[in-house]
Amino acid sequence: MTIYGIPNCDTIKKTFDWFKKNKIDYEFHDYKKSAITKAKLEAWSKKVGWEVLLNKKGTSWRKLTPEQQEKVTTQVAAIKVMMENNSIIKRPVIEAGEKLLVGFNETDFIKQLK
Repeated sequence: MTIYGIPNCDTIKKTFDWFKKNKIDYEFHDYKKSAITKAKLEAWSKKVGWEVLLNKKGTSWRKLTPEQQEKVTTQVAAIKVMMENNSIIKRPVIEAGEKLLVGFNETDFIKQLK
């Protein structure tokens, strides 16, 4: 099982705490150190949709100009933005075998991971 994110994110810290409390082993993929591949973003988009992966509520999205935001209307455009600024990817993204969970949702974690 792999958790993707950035280590100083409060939601990632909350996710780590939940995994430790529930004694679930995981690996951590730090976007800042290891980036993210276009192929991985395409695979995730195929599973959950690029709209789920792209965090339009965070500060990274708000830092984009209105013109940049307006251009993000397709998967290709969204992946380009996510590769240029991986902090804009919703956190956490959790790969658990064939399952892909996006965002912190304790109910989903219990249903899908335990």
